[in-house]
Amino acid sequence: MNVYFDNAATTRVRHEAAERMCRVMEECYGNPSSTHEMGRQAKKELDLAREQVAGAIGAKPEDVYFTSGGSEADNWAIAGLEKLTFRRGKHVITTAVEHDAVRRPMERLADQGWEITWLKPDGDGRIAAEDFENALRPDTVFASVMLVNNETGAVNPVGEMAAAIRRRKTGTILHTDAVQGLCKVPINVRKLGADLISLSSHKICGPKGCGALYISPGVKLPPLILGGGQEKGRRAGTEAMPAIAGFAEAVRLGMAEMDETTERMRRLRDWLAEAVPAQIPGAVIIGKGDAPHILSLSLPGYRSEVLMNCLEQDGISVSKSSACKKGGRSHVLEAMGLPDRVIDGALRISFSRYSTQEEAAYFLQRLQAAAERLIHT
Repeated sequence: MNVYFDNAATTRVRHEAAERMCRVMEECYGNPSSTHEMGRQAKKELDLAREQVAGAIGAKPEDVYFTSGGSEADNWAIAGLEKLTFRRGKHVITTAVEHDAVRRPMERLADQGWEITWLKPDGDGRIAAEDFENALRPDTVFASVMLVNNETGAVNPVGEMAAAIRRRKTGTILHTDAVQGLCKVPINVRKLGADLISLSSHKICGPKGCGALYISPGVKLPPLILGGGQEKGRRAGTEAMPAIAGFAEAVRLGMAEMDETTERMRRLRDWLAEAVPAQIPGAVIIGKGDAPHILSLSLPGYRSEVLMNCLEQDGISVSKSSACKKGGRSHVLEAMGLPDRVIDGALRISFSRYSTQEEAAYFLQRLQAAAERLIHT
């Protein structure tokens, strides 16, 4: 049996999204900026896709800008910081558990003389709204806090943080990386209160190479990529129409199926969270995993890489942390203050709409067999 449990890294493209992509490539291949009939057809496809992605987060279509993915959206949100805010201060709040697409740009800001406050998570991987509010200062011009952590599934109270900014009247621009949240947890721009929201296609059974950034009308974010006047002059380059169409179809169907899909994934996560410690002595579940699709666990005393190799021999794909780490140690688990033995034996299991109970049972069986085999070697 082949089991793919690394859906937080990327997902299988659903058939309907691939079909829509092919149709756009073969029938609506004009440039959306062209004024002839083929261009106008492509523009209609672009407008429809923008409406569908915007609708998933309760935004107006004109406030959603397509990018090459979540990493570009994160980088764009942070790169415009100096031009937007440097006259009001140079203090920024972020967290010690951000994806590298936020963490690395923040480290670069620190090298440039910005003061960065790195908030620490609690034992379940969440950032407390109270800690965020206590870190706010009159010169706090920007904050970036991810909505759903990509390694633990912890959901952060971004809406409460936005309320704290309003209450303190600091004028802080708030960005959230919601890449792991789209079609998994409810996202509404008004309730969330974030000024900038990053989204991605390939985490929701859409194609790679496409994402979006929601920009609140009050934020005059300068472009990251210069060139033509695409995306209302804010993101140059001919729009990647096949990928955008596939993203929109994945969003449309993902939102329509969200309740059913998240409930199925949550059942699998909860079943494994109970079964793994019961069947494998010493196994640890890391955090409470608020999001339905991510389960972080550990077999202390084992090595993640060795466990992954054993599972791969049985046709099972999992990871030990973010795929972007490429073998590096998880900064998220380190920030949570977990013991070295727990971090070194950690695995991330992540589900999609295609995951099944049969696969979960097979994974448990093979993980137990691997643990028993390795302990005798």
